[in-house]
Amino acid sequence: MSVHARLRATVPALLPSSQAGPPEITGRPGRWTLVQRNDAEIVARPLDDVFVVRAGTSVRFPAPWPRGRGTWEVAPDASLAVFAGVHTVRAVDPSGATRWEVRHGCWYGACREMHESYDAYADRQDHRYPESGSVGFSADGRLVWAHVRGPLPEGELSPDTVDEWLVIDAETGRVLARADAEAAAAGSVHLPHPTDPRQMGLSIGEGQDGAPLRWGRWDGTELTVDCLDGDLCLMSLSPSGDRLMTVSHDQDSLAVRDSRGTVVEALDWNAEATIPRHPDADEEEEEEEEVDVCWDWAGGFLDETTLVVSTAESDQEWGRGRHWLVDTTGARGVVPIDYPSPVGGEPTALGGGVWSTLSETRDVLHVWGLHGLEG
Repeated sequence: MSVHARLRATVPALLPSSQAGPPEITGRPGRWTLVQRNDAEIVARPLDDVFVVRAGTSVRFPAPWPRGRGTWEVAPDASLAVFAGVHTVRAVDPSGATRWEVRHGCWYGACREMHESYDAYADRQDHRYPESGSVGFSADGRLVWAHVRGPLPEGELSPDTVDEWLVIDAETGRVLARADAEAAAAGSVHLPHPTDPRQMGLSIGEGQDGAPLRWGRWDGTELTVDCLDGDLCLMSLSPSGDRLMTVSHDQDSLAVRDSRGTVVEALDWNAEATIPRHPDADEEEEEEEEVDVCWDWAGGFLDETTLVVSTAESDQEWGRGRHWLVDTTGARGVVPIDYPSPVGGEPTALGGGVWSTLSETRDVLHVWGLHGLEG
């Protein structure tokens, strides 16, 4: 049994793929934005309900440094972009003016300098491939959560703190709260609670050392951080924010959890036990070699009870990667998704019953849905 994907929209990139990173659709149903970045700028364009770019709505944010030197995020209303750089978190408005900046320790692991500017290390070979933190806007856009290399200048935390997690006023740049992230990151990703601006998920990668997962709650005075047990990568939150989709660091386990990290009853799936062998795999060769099936660090919630996931990374040895629909009510279980034409890579859940895939040329996003699921 399989389910059939229906093409909802084809969304062209905003910038030439040879000069920019892949296009992305951010936001949530009713507030989707198409964004893309090259070394010079971020371009953002709001999309309507059928994923067509709204006329006359292009916003451009000049970038303070090349895209390989950090990460970035655009506000839900596309009024502000925040760049998480090697030495600072900087908020930039569409004119290119810096609204605010929060300096922090250098993300190059061996460096202990507090750089004054990007120019201080721009030409240094040892700073060419630094680790990085990340930033995320709250659901209402009023807060910026930032994962930075600590300690900050004149910080309140221990000078031995490696990484810090900050809550920042998006308008003024004032640091409202800070906490020890209890990690030494190579990279990270923020996932905001979809309705509660006081809550945020932080998925941290420490390379081979693990994948700490943090859940933050800001009550207006104090930042409380829960350290969720296990090496878990946070992939998605359900529309209510009550459920988390995680994939284990070693990619063998997919699970749905509550915000405390507890697996919701019976909603965990071992890749080897759940996914059949690839139909193009050679049986004799498979018997001679150990063939591992693993979940990708990708996918997410299409609605409160339905996930889209993939096994593309482990499938590539045998053929085209496979995508799967996971029904957490148990009505259909885990079933393969059939597409009307071949797709490459991994799926990105957009909510509202739809997901996207990136073309092999990395210059077009295809938006998919299932009959009876979109809405």
